[in-house]
Amino acid sequence: MIYPKSIAALIEQFQKFPSVGPKSAQRMAFHLLRMSKADVEKFATTILEAKETTKTCEICFNISSNSPCEICSSSQRDRTTICVVSESKDLIAIEKTNEYKGLYHVLQGLISPMDGIGADDIRIKELLTRLTDNEVKEVILALSPSVEGEATSLYLTKLIKPFGITVSRIAFGLPVGADLEYADEITIAKAIEGRREI
Repeated sequence: MIYPKSIAALIEQFQKFPSVGPKSAQRMAFHLLRMSKADVEKFATTILEAKETTKTCEICFNISSNSPCEICSSSQRDRTTICVVSESKDLIAIEKTNEYKGLYHVLQGLISPMDGIGADDIRIKELLTRLTDNEVKEVILALSPSVEGEATSLYLTKLIKPFGITVSRIAFGLPVGADLEYADEITIAKAIEGRREI
């Protein structure tokens, strides 16, 4: 079927979302067309607001409405531990467990030579800078057990060990090849609880 130009453009935009194929994009586009004009305007405004008001924390690189973020500014957090994650969505998954009370560092990616992502392309330098204040005693690597996650973990371990800081990794209660964001809270909580030194 040949769609009018405006519908085809809308479907094309929806297909830019991860895991959205042509049929899903088509369903979303037609759902949007069935919505009232007021709801569509509210939807568009919400997207623009989220884009304009979301910042990156200057300390941990998590997404936030403030910088530093709520976690970095909290006096209730354990400042001797930093949990390293690849993306903000992984941080959110860990926070949902209510098990971890330390700080975080979001790498904003993983080392992946196949995709042209090297160590300088993610927030490793900033993590090392945070480790120079002698307050941090343990770094927990909470990276997905993928090839990229393993490579990043090994690289970080080699860099952090000379600081005299304990480097641990969340336990492999997570299936190999799985993404942290899709694991349930109990699995993540057990993985954090059963972490081990590398």
